[in-house]
Amino acid sequence: MFEEKIPTASKPTPPRRHAFAAALLGAGLCLLPLPHADAASLFEPSSAFVQTGSAHGTRTLTTGLTWDLPYRWQLGGGRLDSYLEASYAYWHIQASERDGRSQLSQFALVPVLRFRPDEGASPWFFETGVGLTATSSIYRTRQKTFSTRFNFGTHLAVGRSFGERRQHEIALRVEHFSNAGIKHPNPGENFVQVRYAYRF
Repeated sequence: MFEEKIPTASKPTPPRRHAFAAALLGAGLCLLPLPHADAASLFEPSSAFVQTGSAHGTRTLTTGLTWDLPYRWQLGGGRLDSYLEASYAYWHIQASERDGRSQLSQFALVPVLRFRPDEGASPWFFETGVGLTATSSIYRTRQKTFSTRFNFGTHLAVGRSFGERRQHEIALRVEHFSNAGIKHPNPGENFVQVRYAYRF
């Protein structure tokens, strides 16, 4: 007797959570209908920043610009704002950690959500962002090797504004870079960064 084999459907590939998060956050903010606003003002940078940090023998120096997005929400007694940041970073790998190039460049475009308590009046803020990054070469150290030059960047940050117009900002950021499992190996790298920003 022959048993009839019933074909079984292949299991769906599990979703790439970081990739979906990046797509949803970026597309969601960019595709929302724009409120009535001066079109020229949307292209004017709202702040400039510099930041520095490190991870396992790799030091970074970053500079960039931000643009306020016209999307705001009231949330739990606070206010949620949005902005877009574009940055250039220089990564330097210390000699004891090198497995190839000693330096590389990174370009990033990241939509960000920022929460301020007290109906937005607090000088303190918390933020998160997910976006796209590209490096000039594949990141390699003695401990880990990326498989792609294009990766997702995610971060969590806490910071404080100060000055008469809140024109100065200091923030502590934890940033993670990986390709969300699109290609292996995908060890990822975590950086702790300190940022100073000046609002125009």
